[in-house]
Amino acid sequence: MTSIRSLARRAGLVATAATAALVLAACGSGDGSDTGSGAQTSASAGAEDTAGAHSDQDVSFAQEMIPHHQQAVQMSEMAATRASSAEVKDLASRIGKAQGPEIETMSGWLESWGEDVPSSMPGMHHGSSDASGMPGMMGTEDMDELMEASGRGFDTMFLTMMVEHHEGAVEMATTEKEKGRYGPAKKLASDIVTAQNAEIEEMNKLLGKS
Repeated sequence: MTSIRSLARRAGLVATAATAALVLAACGSGDGSDTGSGAQTSASAGAEDTAGAHSDQDVSFAQEMIPHHQQAVQMSEMAATRASSAEVKDLASRIGKAQGPEIETMSGWLESWGEDVPSSMPGMHHGSSDASGMPGMMGTEDMDELMEASGRGFDTMFLTMMVEHHEGAVEMATTEKEKGRYGPAKKLASDIVTAQNAEIEEMNKLLGKS
């Protein structure tokens, strides 16, 4: 009898232990999946906050960079008929091709945010004083002078003005990189800094400064 009771008791303990193990495994599995789900949700929220949300800085960046780019495009269009240097014409063409699509991208952001999209270029019209608040923007007199120039005189003036214009864009883009919230805007700002710094170096070489 003692032996039978001992065996029964041992079997009962084994069954109890097995049941407890199953319960713990189930609980562990549940906790793990909940934790994973929570981590995923948190990660998704973080990604959305970085890539999807935007701030006043992002709005200002787009609203200021659009007219800044528009002026650069107009300056570049002048080079097609007024520049004498093939290098200047090539550079101007590349600037226009790069900044045109960026204007469209930033305009799309502003529309999706329900913000105003700039339709004119500060400093491009007589009597406008808005250009003074934007780094690198040319005033009306500067643009008129460039428009009246041609040949080598245009080349030098274009390169000198565009270096200043690019330096202003780099300054604006650097602020967006540091203070912006919207992921795509910060990425564009980084691209602008890289591309325009390279073009500044190229233009200074054409001017014989480096």
